[in-house]
Amino acid sequence: MAANADRTVLERFPAGSPRGSWPAEEFAADRRSAGQPAEVVMDIHTDAFLVIVRGGAR
Repeated sequence: MAANADRTVLERFPAGSPRGSWPAEEFAADRRSAGQPAEVVMDIHTDAFLVIVRGGAR
């Protein structure tokens, strides 16, 4: 898990995956079901989908 002042990265998924962003979206949905306000964003620099929580909340 990586963190900075305004987000915590819970997991990374390669954007080149045959399923696209689905694995990241499924992971984020599971985290939301567990009470974490997770969301998926695209990191253009690393070509990956990141599942994050804003504000550094874990």
